[in-house]
Amino acid sequence: MNNRKFDTNFFERYARITLTSLLGDRYGQMLNEDRPDLQMEDRSLGIEVTRAMQESKDVAHSLLKEMAGLKVSEGDREEMNRIISSGYGYGLQEGRYIGHLEYDYWALALPLRRIIASKVEKVGSGFYGDFDEYGLYIFCKDTLSDDEVLLTMEYTSDLQRNLDMKYSVMYLSLIDRLYVCDLTDVDRIVKKTTCTSYGISRKMCRDFFTEALESSD
Repeated sequence: MNNRKFDTNFFERYARITLTSLLGDRYGQMLNEDRPDLQMEDRSLGIEVTRAMQESKDVAHSLLKEMAGLKVSEGDREEMNRIISSGYGYGLQEGRYIGHLEYDYWALALPLRRIIASKVEKVGSGFYGDFDEYGLYIFCKDTLSDDEVLLTMEYTSDLQRNLDMKYSVMYLSLIDRLYVCDLTDVDRIVKKTTCTSYGISRKMCRDFFTEALESSD
């Protein structure tokens, strides 16, 4: 294993690459900054990138612990070697393993509702500065059903309903799917909550992983 130091930029780059690939080149212009993590230079959009994981999830079952007895098929060996050498595993091997450099990133994650409440409080307080629009991009280590995604949208919308500064869009990023949730149009009384989803193939996961690993700002 190499000794490269972990920082969250891998995931912020992964988010930007995913958005660019699925939603258009506009997102490729975003700068990797801080407060929020991705920013349009003209301040038309700022996106905070974070992660959510169930507290009961045992992150100790990561790649490091499993390697000794792990049987890897020939077709998967290249991906496994990439996880070991790079220290990152997100997107590869259907998200089953955590690379040693990203271990703390997931170990420190809060469950979805708590992380959303924290981020809503921050955007409402002006913590992320002055942007025309705000987005919240959440890497989800656990699978969400379509119903859970819609409930998450309604929960977020209810939290920020009376705030002057709020998120207009939420991106829920799973290994094989990106949910793009329009938070400006959520009203469960008037109509059914809806959300747009985009499939992410295994090849796309590999491409996103490689580009996020090799690119830098």
